[in-house]
Amino acid sequence: MFVDTARVYVKGGDGGNGIVSFRREKYVPEGGPAGGDGGCGGDVVLVVDEGLRTLLDFKYQRHFKADRGEHGKPKNQHGRNAEDLVVRVPPGTTVIDAESGEFLGDLVRHGQRLVVAHGGRGGRGNTRFATPANKAPEIAEKGEPGEERWIQLELKVLADVGLVGFPSVGKSTLLSVVSSARPKIGAYHFTTLTPNLGVVDVGDGRSFVMADLPGLIEGAHEGHGLGHQFLRHAERTRVIVHVVDIAATEGRDPYEDFVTITNELTQYNERLGKLPVIIAANKMDVPGAEENLREFREKLKEDIPIYPISGVTRQGVQELMYAVADLLDTIPLVQEDALTEVEEQQERKVYRLEDEDDSFTITRDNDVFVIHSAKIEKLVKMTNFEQYDAVKRFQRIMKAMGVDDELRKRGAEDGDTIRIGDYEFDFVE
Repeated sequence: MFVDTARVYVKGGDGGNGIVSFRREKYVPEGGPAGGDGGCGGDVVLVVDEGLRTLLDFKYQRHFKADRGEHGKPKNQHGRNAEDLVVRVPPGTTVIDAESGEFLGDLVRHGQRLVVAHGGRGGRGNTRFATPANKAPEIAEKGEPGEERWIQLELKVLADVGLVGFPSVGKSTLLSVVSSARPKIGAYHFTTLTPNLGVVDVGDGRSFVMADLPGLIEGAHEGHGLGHQFLRHAERTRVIVHVVDIAATEGRDPYEDFVTITNELTQYNERLGKLPVIIAANKMDVPGAEENLREFREKLKEDIPIYPISGVTRQGVQELMYAVADLLDTIPLVQEDALTEVEEQQERKVYRLEDEDDSFTITRDNDVFVIHSAKIEKLVKMTNFEQYDAVKRFQRIMKAMGVDDELRKRGAEDGDTIRIGDYEFDFVE
């Protein structure tokens, strides 16, 4: 089974909680705070594994959650950071945020890494809250929640050469002749339903990867036939070998077939229309092919090389492979306009609550005042409301941000319900 798209949920690990602790040692009266910070949660990291060829594994597992950091310990001991959760993907995988549509990365090289969900930082222990005015604080933070999102994975096979053409023109037969690949071959349309890859050994020390891609039909750029399932994979190729049924065994005009497929490629992605093309005039062993080839050459206005071949008798196939190899030698391995480079994983900057956006909005849900703010929602999750000092700190931050004043302007009165995320509070004057 070939799977080339997958929708996956990823969540970074939550940070470990900081703790409230004090030194309890002989001969050290009032030793002061000694609560350690929590460890950071693990990231969810996609890593390219060249041994994979499909996204089949994601058909059976769609949720990936990294471990949370260890809680802080007494004697100012920091909790252990969690290990990153490594998720292997095949080369050629593009990553998109499923909800926003944001492009996150393009993974093409073995070992390449992309963090798709950052783990939360560890909560601070009470040692971090000591001040000259409060030398023994009884307050500690909970760990920061890890980042979570749904991502869309799309696989675009990595091949040097892509075989394109109408169904049943002989693409699979050609691939089976020039490589060890054994694609399904049949005398009916859409025999090939998934891309097949084969390594072609030219015989002079050169080799390249060729992909037999599912057949196109008119309207493929709009999703007709196999449509986008095929065209997605064509984006990765460096050379297009356009296979034409020059014998017109199904009654179609070979030149019209060529024009139709070329238009479909261009309308899907302009870059595909600019790729170098070699025309393989297939089925030369069938009567009438020679005459059709002459007419094809007369109609073709572009300066595109044409190689008469027969996948069945192997006539002209070796010459075609030499021509493809020669053309590949002139083309860079990486097409800068086709691939987006992903920088290697870098150390992530830790943003504290004070550095985040202070903006917020307040709406009404019947009698409930609802506060919308990423900073405040994170603050709520990281506050231990069982600690008096933590509650007072939460109130000070809310007041400093102007939330109290805005609630009063909206008509909030003593005893009204305030909702922040999944939490509800009573408004107290």
